[in-house]
Amino acid sequence: MLAAALEASALGAWMRGSNWAYPVANLVHLAGLILLIGNLLLLDLRLLGAGRQFPLPALSSVLTPLAIVGLVLLLASGVLLFAADAAPLLANDLMQLKLVLIALGVVNALVFRRLHDHRLEAWDQDPPIAGRVQAFLSIACWLIAGTLGRLIAYA
Repeated sequence: MLAAALEASALGAWMRGSNWAYPVANLVHLAGLILLIGNLLLLDLRLLGAGRQFPLPALSSVLTPLAIVGLVLLLASGVLLFAADAAPLLANDLMQLKLVLIALGVVNALVFRRLHDHRLEAWDQDPPIAGRVQAFLSIACWLIAGTLGRLIAYA
């Protein structure tokens, strides 16, 4: 199994054995979570109609790259954290649901960009219902995934 091999690898041993590797990876993971969820929450709330005084295309061009940085930090640090205890984590129901929600969040974002990115200029005049549903789903996926990630330590 890939998870067991990752856990038994030099990376897994280093993450478990180092006094600083796991705590630093955890802090980077938290920073990534803040960057991703904070920026996506602002953007998704704007897509849902809040803060109309801020032009949506300009807001998107600022917040989206920051959210992507957050996602990259989460993925990189998540692999490190996962390596420390991969087999039990993979068997954890909360972790499995978290991974599904992350995949859904990423797919939702990619589909949204493909379908609606060119419509942001006129969003406030004619917001597509599907786009608003996707904004709501984005908020739900990422907030629940982040919450599950924090709860895994207690399960």
